[in-house]
Amino acid sequence: MAWGRKKSSGRREPQFGLAASLAELRLGPRDRIAAADEAPKKPPPKRKTDDTDDDTPRERKPRASRAGRKRRSRGRARSGLYRLFYWGAVLGLWAVIALVGVIVWVGAHLPAIQALEIPKRPPTIEIVGLDGSVLATRGEMAGANVSLKDLPLYLPKAFIAIEDRRFYSHYGVDPLGIARAAVANILHRGVSQGGSTLTQQLAKNLFLTQERTLQRKLQEVELALWLERKHSKSEILELYLNRVYFGSGAYGVEAAAQRYFGKSAKNVTLAEAAMLAGLVKSPSRLAPNRNPEGAEKRAETVLTAMAEAKFITDAQARASIGHPSYNVKAAGAGTINYVADWIGEVLDDLIGQIDQNIVVETSIDPKLQSVAEACVIDELAAKSVKFNVSQGALVAMSPDGAVRAMVGGRNYAESQYNRAVTAKRQPGSAFKPFVYLTAIEAGLTPETIRQDAPLDVKGWRPENYGHEYFGAVTLTQALALSLNTVAVRLGLEVGPKNVVRTAHRLGISSKLDANASIALGTSEVSLTELVGAYVPFANGGQGVAPHVVNKIRTTEGKVLYARPADQLGQVIEPRNAAMMNTMMQETLLSGTARKAEIPGWMAAGKTGTSQDFRDAWFIGYTANLVTGVWLGNDDNSPTKKATGGGLPVEVWTRFMRSAHQGVAAVALPGSQAGGFFSNVVQAASQASAPAVSTPSPATSPAGRPAPMRTSVRPEAASGLDGWLVDRLFGR
Repeated sequence: MAWGRKKSSGRREPQFGLAASLAELRLGPRDRIAAADEAPKKPPPKRKTDDTDDDTPRERKPRASRAGRKRRSRGRARSGLYRLFYWGAVLGLWAVIALVGVIVWVGAHLPAIQALEIPKRPPTIEIVGLDGSVLATRGEMAGANVSLKDLPLYLPKAFIAIEDRRFYSHYGVDPLGIARAAVANILHRGVSQGGSTLTQQLAKNLFLTQERTLQRKLQEVELALWLERKHSKSEILELYLNRVYFGSGAYGVEAAAQRYFGKSAKNVTLAEAAMLAGLVKSPSRLAPNRNPEGAEKRAETVLTAMAEAKFITDAQARASIGHPSYNVKAAGAGTINYVADWIGEVLDDLIGQIDQNIVVETSIDPKLQSVAEACVIDELAAKSVKFNVSQGALVAMSPDGAVRAMVGGRNYAESQYNRAVTAKRQPGSAFKPFVYLTAIEAGLTPETIRQDAPLDVKGWRPENYGHEYFGAVTLTQALALSLNTVAVRLGLEVGPKNVVRTAHRLGISSKLDANASIALGTSEVSLTELVGAYVPFANGGQGVAPHVVNKIRTTEGKVLYARPADQLGQVIEPRNAAMMNTMMQETLLSGTARKAEIPGWMAAGKTGTSQDFRDAWFIGYTANLVTGVWLGNDDNSPTKKATGGGLPVEVWTRFMRSAHQGVAAVALPGSQAGGFFSNVVQAASQASAPAVSTPSPATSPAGRPAPMRTSVRPEAASGLDGWLVDRLFGR
């Protein structure tokens, strides 16, 4: 039987590989899945009846599952903590890398390392007058450095109390202060407090700009840490007090104390110290010269903070609150600033680059400067609307060319344009003395006769004001009455080029056109150069260069510049200068400037009015002072018939009378008592009586004989000086 099975089975070949390994696999009954209709086999009866056997395995299985879950839970917790630590470390590492990157980037944009030294103060330029008083300050108006030990103890404490109460406990940056400021700002929904320390503020003032950017703030932090490492707290506080800005151009406590209280910072009171400390928050808004109420209120806040910090007692705070002892100086917006600006323009030519504090000693007389300012401003305030005149300028010089007073406009705060130095306008008839001087130098005399009659110069027909002509007149009469036809005739007679040479020789530096109309002042000049060109008439013919700087020295006393004596020499022969003085005296006696009079003094001068009444001039002088006045509009618009014999003469007379009070009278060069001048005065006074009642046909309303004709001469005040005002050219 066995053989039969073996035979029937046949031969079995050996198998290898995967097929061989799977060939022996067989599914048993237990491996099969029961069909849906098959009933599961019942467990053995003993498992149903034996509670002990049944409960034992059920009790063990839950225990094993709960322990596993605990182990798995502990494993997951350990894994979570590990992942948290890992990613925290990764993020922390990246944060450190980012922080280092930001620090490197910010540091790369800091000033060069060689520049990270305490910079020198910008130089201060102190401008003083003839009497030594301070007129103006230029630069940053920084006062002298003051040592911390020289200041009253409450002054630095006032700054610490209100700006950085933890100054002595932080290292340049105060996290607590920043947090406190952030909370306060959130509660007030705005910026009510700042978190910057005094060191940060110093870093910003020394090395950075005032822009409000994140980059600048980060740079400020780095520099504050650098300052704290390099300098002691006392050094930082001293630097801060000497560099912080207090408004009105004052840098440092010394400059601020001088600016607002007229005293040194070493002598300020507790109330004044509190006010200075309060200014740092907003110098422009809290400056006591602009907002005294705000400055006082801020000072009270500082005093309260000082009491809270135990720097002062409550009694000291109460004694100072409500009892300010400061005396604010007037704001420096006066016309002296025109002089200061002019000085600033010439300093580079005199001493080169300025790298230290200097004192500029000037020729300005503070008293005359105040009078000049009042004269110009008051005249414009009273009559600017009536005559449509918006601006004015005045320059006064001594016979050596030194500027004693200069007004460049009616209000420096509104316009810094200097109309005395920079502006150039047509001088009109104020230019005629150069024509007459050229004629005198050519051999004519004040009594030389020339015809006042209509004139045609290649189609150009200059006219006198009122279209009246006086026929044969002397040069003295022609100049006093500002007869234009005579001036043009003289100009053509001596040659326009010679007239230009004469003007340049006397001090006119502007370009002048050598044509027929030059006799009527059609080429533009500045007031300063025109006044300077009149000075040789007053000093006997000596050439001068207008100047205002006498000496420049350092604050230690080292002289950097001293003005040398003028080397121009004689530009007018004394005899010719005397004749010109005689002729121009007549302008004040019976000519276009009859309102100009200085009791007890011999004076001379010439008026001028340009085309369409655009400019009104008067240049007049004594042996003591030469003064010029210009009135007009910046846009060159016409005035309402303002002539040189009107407003300018009024300003000039008021100024010169004040300037000559208490000064011993001196005659003009070439004038002699009992000479021509006295005779003219006597003749004018004798002729004035019949002129007042019933002037004869041969007498002018002005009281002097009409020049060579019987017609009534037009009033000088009505504008003989402005004959070409409504024509092509001006007087």
